[in-house]
Amino acid sequence: MRNQFLALAFTSVVLVGCGSTKTVSKDDSASTTPIATSINLTKVVNDKAPVTINPGRFTQDTVTYRLPRVIQGTYSVSDFGKYVDNFKAFDYNGEEIATTKLDVNSWSIANATNLDYITYNVNDTFDIEEEGGIGGEQPFSPAGTNIEPDNYVLNLHGFIGYFDSLKNNQYTLDVTAPERFKRTSALQNVKETKSEDGKVITTSYVAPRYFDITDNPMMYGDLDVEEFQVGDIKIVLSVYSPTKAHNAKRLRQTMEKMMQAQKTYLGDINTTPRYDIYLYLAGEGEDQPKGFGALEHNTSTVVVLQESSSEEDLDESMIDVVSHEFFHIVTPLSVHSADVHYFDYNQPTFSKHLWMYEGVTEYFATLFQVNQDLVTEDKFYSTIMDKINLSMRMDDSMSFTKMSENVIDEPYASNYYNVYQKGALIGMCLDIIMREESNNQRGVLSLMKELSTKYGINKPFDDDTIIDEITTMTYPAVGEFLKTHVEGTTPIDYNMYFEKVGLMEAEAKVETNILLNNGNLILGGDPIQKTIFFSDLVLDNSFWKDNGVLPNDVIKRVNGEEMTILNANDMLQKLIAIQPGQDIEVVLDRDGEEVIVKTKLTKTYTTGKVLQLNPEATAKQNELRKAWLKG
Repeated sequence: MRNQFLALAFTSVVLVGCGSTKTVSKDDSASTTPIATSINLTKVVNDKAPVTINPGRFTQDTVTYRLPRVIQGTYSVSDFGKYVDNFKAFDYNGEEIATTKLDVNSWSIANATNLDYITYNVNDTFDIEEEGGIGGEQPFSPAGTNIEPDNYVLNLHGFIGYFDSLKNNQYTLDVTAPERFKRTSALQNVKETKSEDGKVITTSYVAPRYFDITDNPMMYGDLDVEEFQVGDIKIVLSVYSPTKAHNAKRLRQTMEKMMQAQKTYLGDINTTPRYDIYLYLAGEGEDQPKGFGALEHNTSTVVVLQESSSEEDLDESMIDVVSHEFFHIVTPLSVHSADVHYFDYNQPTFSKHLWMYEGVTEYFATLFQVNQDLVTEDKFYSTIMDKINLSMRMDDSMSFTKMSENVIDEPYASNYYNVYQKGALIGMCLDIIMREESNNQRGVLSLMKELSTKYGINKPFDDDTIIDEITTMTYPAVGEFLKTHVEGTTPIDYNMYFEKVGLMEAEAKVETNILLNNGNLILGGDPIQKTIFFSDLVLDNSFWKDNGVLPNDVIKRVNGEEMTILNANDMLQKLIAIQPGQDIEVVLDRDGEEVIVKTKLTKTYTTGKVLQLNPEATAKQNELRKAWLKG
């Protein structure tokens, strides 16, 4: 999962079915029969899609059906059962069978030997994210669902559930939709059936087990689709842009260049023949998703970003999030523990090694760009310093493995975002250590390739012994680092690793934006007055300082729109989307007096630490740096 920072940063400031016609023989068994499921997008009422589940014949008296409480890759509670209405079970005579709701995600069905099928309606999540959605907690948008006349984001874990004992059964899925819809999915399409009038198509898919249902999202509707080849991998880019402000053809240029570079960087890793990118661009309005970023699947990613983004900003965001998600084909697809391989959607246990799954993945997504000359070395160094600054906003002495293992509970949950900051920095330090120890012959990428060869998609590693195993495969210094700074609670002295590669920190003017100084939000929130105000940090932000803004100035309006603590995330996303040269008007309240800032946005600077070449670096240090960045 890769989520955009701004919304998360701000949280630190403010608090229908039809009867079955199947025949059943005496030896039919739900333990061997494929679970037949269907979603009918032509029968949607009030944004709710009807789902039918036909499991085959049960031999036990009582069975439990669940929708996921937690899904892989999100490390948080989603409770997809709370979006289900009108849950019913029917016997072979078409009579309703009694069901009992055990909890928000689970239903017990009595007299299960006579169970023929289940029906229920599913509400989508996108348009009820505002004000906490249903029941407070809600899925991260790229893990959510959308049911609208011209677009359906089908994260199937939001529609299809499982029986406790049948998660390894094969699934069939029929999706019925208007013929005019475009449809994209990496699930195996076995047939398409047209209605007599040709206006409706039912597409039939097959999934080997429940994991493959949750791991293969779909998008239906008024889509823009482009395909291209990256090595042996077919990339399918599906874009939904409500006002057609952006299109797949233009975005393809950015994605193709980036992913070709990723494939060159990865070399001979080929874990999937197809990779899907589903991009939903959120429009204006309260019924639009608010969680911007992406969620990885083994062979695809779902991305949610703002349609109002400029082409430049959208390209930058897509490079940021999709590069991260695509690198997940290395880990956890090819290298993962039993907690990942045998995931429990109701009461999950979590691996200790988010430093690997998310941290190393984020490191690759950062490093490959300088490795493949997509960014300059200075830009790469700036990104590293941003990660250091952001990581320091979290608990720097928290054991990373302990945080990972307890990630949905506090105080660990609020430190999850550190997997993209300190987690990536852990990957960087390990890479430098391995380069140094191997005389520039090995690094973290070669280690992950070795682990991928040893384990692979179908063989999980032991969570408790993998660090010892990595140490044996590499060098004692690697093990010492992992035990001290990943398992242990000792903060990392990054300067020690920068020195190894001939770099040093220095104070300088650095480019920032109008909301952040060195990763720190320059705003505060007053939960009582429900207002947003500038903090003392505004004095070291050149744009606001040059325009006379002072600490404690309250933001009343931005470009004519009122700002309150309730709509702040939405408003800040709009504010940060304004580009240098564009008009900006901000109305402030300074001790009861109205102050207006009306100007054109300029590039913004602050004072901070930068990484630069050490003029006294040795030839060995310079050689190590070259191997680190370009090896």
